[in-house]
Amino acid sequence: MSRRILIVGPSWVGDMVMAQALFISLQNDARAAGTELAIDVLAPAWSRPLLERMPEVRRAIDLPFRHGELNLPGRYRLGHSLRKQRYEQVIVLPNSFKSALLTLFVRSPRRTGWRGEARGLLLNDVRDLDREALPLMVQRFVALGREAGAPLPVPLPRPQLVTRPPDVAAALDALGLTQERPVLVICPGAEFGDAKQWPAEHYAAVCAERMAAGWQVWALGSAKDAAVAAQIRALLPESAHAHWQDLTGRTSLAQAIDVMSLATAVLSNDSGLMHVAAALGRPIVALYGSTSADFTPPLADNVQLLAIDLACRPCFKRTCPLQHKRCLVDLSPTLALSALEQVVAASTCPSTSAGEPNATCAS
Repeated sequence: MSRRILIVGPSWVGDMVMAQALFISLQNDARAAGTELAIDVLAPAWSRPLLERMPEVRRAIDLPFRHGELNLPGRYRLGHSLRKQRYEQVIVLPNSFKSALLTLFVRSPRRTGWRGEARGLLLNDVRDLDREALPLMVQRFVALGREAGAPLPVPLPRPQLVTRPPDVAAALDALGLTQERPVLVICPGAEFGDAKQWPAEHYAAVCAERMAAGWQVWALGSAKDAAVAAQIRALLPESAHAHWQDLTGRTSLAQAIDVMSLATAVLSNDSGLMHVAAALGRPIVALYGSTSADFTPPLADNVQLLAIDLACRPCFKRTCPLQHKRCLVDLSPTLALSALEQVVAASTCPSTSAGEPNATCAS
């Protein structure tokens, strides 16, 4: 019989993508020890399309509670129903008391998580987080899968979402998309707040230039992002509209993942979809305003991180406290276009194993 571990997963798209590094690390350790490991992930139902594209996960289990909802009887029933799985360990990635509460009812002999919110009452493998030693969220996730104080694997595993050609083809067909032109995927929304959202006029300038160069643009995001997508389209020249596809609010998360896997390049705010693009191995230009790549960078090689050096950033605020958003306004389309050229060139002509330019691509 294989060993079984239950992971209580995070509640944000980007965090769930980064959690795959933990799943990969656990499976690597199991293989090195000559054992089989079954990983089940307990998470909000929306995350199932992500988990289904992570080969390391045996099963996604829907967490049926709203964000912030206690529902003690419901948590007891769900935890009790999971006892028969006889998980040898439960690892809790969120830092809340509620996320750890259910693990008590699962009755796993080992319940692991970071200290906080009186969780010592619920967890019996409580870790004290050294934020300086583990500055990145992905490091903190992977560390929970190892013995306390054990070194992290080198190199650290990176998320790698796996798509299936039939699913990708079905998504293209359902959305009326073609691959006749190179694809720039833009992710112009910012669930966190306006202080992470690059101006619509900047996106429009980049999109217009790329479409004039023979590309098409697919705008991805939730229904909440439809307004900014409409603003971008309104700023485009009429001649560009034929090569613009507004997919905001039109795709499921599964479809968004599948069509993004076809992107020639991705231009994105610091968002969950940025992390999806990284896990798909797409060339990325990531735009940072109020936040910083020092905690949750996109985990991929072919990435350009763009940010303005200002005394007031990163402030990590949802809206600009100074009302000027200079960290994003001053991040010009010219900078983004130059960065796009670099990531596209790198994907066309990757570096050698030593990191040097590939001489066979020189022109």
